Amino acid sequence: MHVPDELPVRFPVELRMPRGFRAKQLSTWPRVEGQMEFVDGKLLYTPPCADEQAEVVSGVVFELVSWSRNHPDFVVGTNEAGMLLGKSVRGADAAVWRRDEHHVAGTLRRTPPVLAVEVAGEEDEVESLKAKARWYLKHGVEMVWLVFPKTRNVSVVTGSRTRSFRNGDRLPAPKALKGLEPRVRDLLFQLR
Repeated sequence: MHVPDELPVRFPVELRMPRGFRAKQLSTWPRVEGQMEFVDGKLLYTPPCADEQAEVVSGVVFELVSWSRNHPDFVVGTNEAGMLLGKSVRGADAAVWRRDEHHVAGTLRRTPPVLAVEVAGEEDEVESLKAKARWYLKHGVEMVWLVFPKTRNVSVVTGSRTRSFRNGDRLPAPKALKGLEPRVRDLLFQLR
């Protein structure tokens, strides 16, 4: 059988629900290389991220963790930071939570972060990232940063407003995260 160079597949791909699957219980999730989320009753799969996305996520995380060292009332999560909000399980490339609202229990976080960050990957479509930003806001996240490595810009999404920022621009901080205002280029510093 001949497989074309570009498969006609759009990510995320919906997986069949494994027997005994319970979204709240991570031990029931399938073991796969890549990322999964449970949204609107569907188990969705995305392949592992490519180099450009990985480099930008690490730049984002560096900025968030550097800021958090002087703000001990907050904690940063990354690596598809899992959260159970409503009936869905989503993972953020990076997020910032109030420390007093999160108690480490070795499971999914049950409170929304103040800030969620998504970095566009090779297969991500702009509209799907915007839809995820709307999902975050609907579930109590104050602000979402959508980082686009290819175009070197960041969309900041709050309530009904989306603003775009470019290289030298400083990003606005959510009200609770005073001083967290990196420049777009600081998030993208590893890209050439």
